Amino acid sequence: MERNTIMRRIIMLAAAAGFTAALTASAAGGKENWGHMCAKCHGANGDGQTNIGRHLHCKDYTDAKVQAALTDAAAIKAIKEGLKDQNGHLLMRPAKGLSDSQVKDLVAYLRTLKK
Repeated sequence: MERNTIMRRIIMLAAAAGFTAALTASAAGGKENWGHMCAKCHGANGDGQTNIGRHLHCKDYTDAKVQAALTDAAAIKAIKEGLKDQNGHLLMRPAKGLSDSQVKDLVAYLRTLKK
């Protein structure tokens, strides 16, 4: 098989895998998207006590005071646009491939983590 043909097939497979991942995120609900997109840093229960979460000083979303201080609008903006620190360093990447409805579902799930 020709080298160009092999490269084209590899690129097509990579594109298909990326498209499939985006569709999976799009079809999942708030809890599933939390598990796929947020839990690595914020923790499965939202306490932020993962290695990455501690390094980035993730907030403890199980804390009622932290939840009360976070508006839905601010959470939606953070999910859609990501977060940077005061020096402009990226803290959280924007979520890709989520509809507005799925972002709202993710925020609604975040609210369930409060103890």
